[in-house]
Amino acid sequence: MSGGVAVVTGAGSGIGRAVARGLSEAGWRLVLAGRRREALEAVATELPGEALCAPTDVADPASVEALFTEITKEFGRIDLLFNNAGIFTPAATVDEIAVEDWMRSVNVNLTGAFLCTRAAFAMMRAQEPRGGRIVNNGSISATVPRPMSAPYAATKHAITGLTRATALDGRAFDIACGQIDIGNAETEMTQGFGKGARQADGTIKPEPFMDARHVAEAVVYMAGLPLSANVLFMTVMATGMPYVGRG
Repeated sequence: MSGGVAVVTGAGSGIGRAVARGLSEAGWRLVLAGRRREALEAVATELPGEALCAPTDVADPASVEALFTEITKEFGRIDLLFNNAGIFTPAATVDEIAVEDWMRSVNVNLTGAFLCTRAAFAMMRAQEPRGGRIVNNGSISATVPRPMSAPYAATKHAITGLTRATALDGRAFDIACGQIDIGNAETEMTQGFGKGARQADGTIKPEPFMDARHVAEAVVYMAGLPLSANVLFMTVMATGMPYVGRG
C-alpha cells in the first residue's frame, strides 16, 4: 500500500502530526486535514514527501464534502483514511456536563469520523483499483473511561461500533477498517497527565507517557498490510499507565 494516498484528520498537531510524518517517511502521499491552515502548513514542511493541506471542519458536512472533492481533483483516489480528529471537554460528572459540551464532543469525535468514513468509503468503493483502508483513533477510553469524561468516553465507545460496522460493510468492496486504541501518547492534549490525572479512587496522580512516534509506527504497520489482511483492533499504550489490573 505504500505510495498510495493517505488522509489524516486532526493532522495539525499531536497524534495526527506524528502519524502524518510516519506515513510520509514510509512513502505515502499525504492529505493533511485540520481546522488551522497554518498548523497544517507547518506540518507539511516537516514531511519528506508530497502533502496537500486541506483546512477542514470534520463536524461540518459541507466542509467534509469539500475535502473529498479536493482529494478527487488532486489525486483521483484515496487509499487510507486515518480518522484522528477529536477533542476533550471539561471534566465533570454526568449531571454537571453542559449540553453544549456534549454536542460538541459528539459532533467532532463521532459525527466527524462518520462523515469522513462515509465519504472515503464511497470513493474507495467506486475507484479503480477498488478498495482501501480506514483506521479509526479509538483511544483506550473506547474500553475504559476516565472519571468525569462521559462525552469523550461515550463517543469513543461509539467509534468501536463504527469500526465494526464499517469493517463488516467494507468486505464486499475490498475496504478494510481497523481501530487503534491509544493510551498516554505524549501530545499537547495530554500534557496535563504528567503533572496529575484524576484516578478512579478520586486521587490525582502523575501518569507515564510514551512517545507519539510509537503510535505512528503502529499505524504505518496497519496501513501497510495488503487489503486481504486487517488489524481490527490494536492497543498501544504507555506500559506503566493505569489501565489494566487495579491501576
